[in-house]
Amino acid sequence: MIDIHSHIVPGVDDGARTMQDSVDMAKLAVSEGIDRIIATPHHMNGQYENERVDILHKVDELNHHLKQEKIDLNVLPGQECRIYGELLEDYDNGKLLPLNRVSSYLFVEFPSGSVPRYADRLFYEMQNEGLVPVIVHPERNAELIQRPDRLYNFVKNGAATQLTASSLTGYFGKNIQRFSHQLIEANLTHFIASDAHNIHNRSFKMEEAMDSLEKKYGIDTIYYFTENAELVIEGKNIYKEIPEKVKKKKFLGIF
Repeated sequence: MIDIHSHIVPGVDDGARTMQDSVDMAKLAVSEGIDRIIATPHHMNGQYENERVDILHKVDELNHHLKQEKIDLNVLPGQECRIYGELLEDYDNGKLLPLNRVSSYLFVEFPSGSVPRYADRLFYEMQNEGLVPVIVHPERNAELIQRPDRLYNFVKNGAATQLTASSLTGYFGKNIQRFSHQLIEANLTHFIASDAHNIHNRSFKMEEAMDSLEKKYGIDTIYYFTENAELVIEGKNIYKEIPEKVKKKKFLGIF
């Protein structure tokens, strides 16, 4: 299994603090059936800055250490960029890192409570440059919960999205869990990933999420998400189903 979103690199953000933390996370990942994982340190979120060259160096260090520890996990490079106005300029200047370096897919994180008005224009410009914005954990964004049509428009216009495994399994509450399932049912998401930060309160939950999805939607849904993860690390275009609008229900007013 491939996990395309994690904070396993030590000492760079609010994920693993030490190399031992990274080792503990790696062992847990392997126990859940994960053999490849993309490290996606936070970038430009107001607290952390992790540019391309630094991430590549840190990932190499971590892989070397895991090999010494005989842990069978391959860490791949990525980055979780908070949306900001100069994003494309920084990409052109070599500061940003698409998923596994070879792909055209770039993680974009919104503030937890809102979606900047310039997002539509930025996504359009990103795609003109050959980049595909991947909106991370949209199910936890207050504005998208209240206005799911915004997410529909992003996806309809070419963006991809990634749900968090812990959202699907209820660790962020039943309302976010229900909204996550609605996004799957409306073809508004393309990846399931852990967004793991540690082995305690923000761990992987990938195995649990996939098991629950298979019971609810069948094996074809599992193939869809696992194959998209494989396509990304190979630098290929992912599968996308025709998006539909989410019907807003009262339980969405949770914030």
